[in-house]
Amino acid sequence: MTLHHPEILWAQRSSDVVAEKNVVYLTVNLPDIIEPTLEYELTSTKISFKAKAGSPEKEYGFDIELFEEIIPEGSKKHLSIRSFSMTLLKKEQKNEYWPRLPKAKQKSAFIKTDFSKWVDEDEQDGGVVQDPDLDMGGMGGMGGMGGMGGGMDFEKMMAQMGDIRSAGPPDSSGPVADADSDSDDDGPPPLEDCVSSK
Repeated sequence: MTLHHPEILWAQRSSDVVAEKNVVYLTVNLPDIIEPTLEYELTSTKISFKAKAGSPEKEYGFDIELFEEIIPEGSKKHLSIRSFSMTLLKKEQKNEYWPRLPKAKQKSAFIKTDFSKWVDEDEQDGGVVQDPDLDMGGMGGMGGMGGMGGGMDFEKMMAQMGDIRSAGPPDSSGPVADADSDSDDDGPPPLEDCVSSK
């Protein structure tokens, strides 16, 4: 049977102080994995994965030598109907991100950034570490926005915008004019007034 390479999504956090915030999030984006066929091995430097999935059934697998060492016993895994996800605990605690997931510096069409969990290196202090056991729901990447440190603020902002719009036009005592007003006071005078004044 031909071995197919599944799509791998990854994101990370780094911390030189808090070990739980010094992690790599890895998701094997493969629906309907047949659990008894799943073979998964994690060492301090390598991940091996093999499983059968789908209909018709196909065999998937990969081996990745990691950019730096991890702590296998401190790492977690979770199998769902959509994917096999891992949270890998980085061995070296430092603020800098890994520049890539694999040790080898070569492009891979199968390894992609998980934008639902990604936070830029200089913005990660406000981020909450996403629990891999949490179901991301039917909204795809939107479910992970809370872990990016800004999801709730965005929702509050949208709610406030809704409150402002539903409040109606501001009263005349305020300095803000209604941008959508059809008032005749806005804009230049009618053309016929300009012509008749000449």
